[in-house]
Amino acid sequence: MDRGKHHSSEGSSPPSAAATLSRYESQKRRDWNTFGQFLRNQRPSVGLPHCNSSHVLDFLRYLDQFGKTKVHLQGCVFYGQPEPPAPCACPLKQAWGSLDALIGRLRAAYEENGGSPESNPFASGAIRIYLREVKECQSKARGIPYKKKGKKVNKTDDESTSSSSTPFS
Repeated sequence: MDRGKHHSSEGSSPPSAAATLSRYESQKRRDWNTFGQFLRNQRPSVGLPHCNSSHVLDFLRYLDQFGKTKVHLQGCVFYGQPEPPAPCACPLKQAWGSLDALIGRLRAAYEENGGSPESNPFASGAIRIYLREVKECQSKARGIPYKKKGKKVNKTDDESTSSSSTPFS
């Protein structure tokens, strides 16, 4: 009776690669394809071997038009306010965290697709500087400081229980 169920899943062709990819791998592939399309759309078209950090910076700036994060300009009355009380005409941009994650995925994808770590345009100093500037600018403009995440330290049972045993006052 259940021959039909098994028959539909047992084909001569292997399951699609997309079905077995993790969310991260799928996003990395999608980002890589988007970047490749961006390079092909340049006039003149840019081949991957000729790609450099300036192309990556152009790509990041291009993506700003699809951003959803309000970044107040210095002249805006809401500059530095995390939750402004009214709308303003300041631009929407890509959030720093999104750009940082994107660069991480593209950096990995570049090397997985045959690029050498030494020539990886996503790992260049210019990209790190750009991301740092975006982070600082957005932090000031939105009034939301980015806190550096410290390394996780394994607490012993004594340390973790002593701080939590103090009652709230």
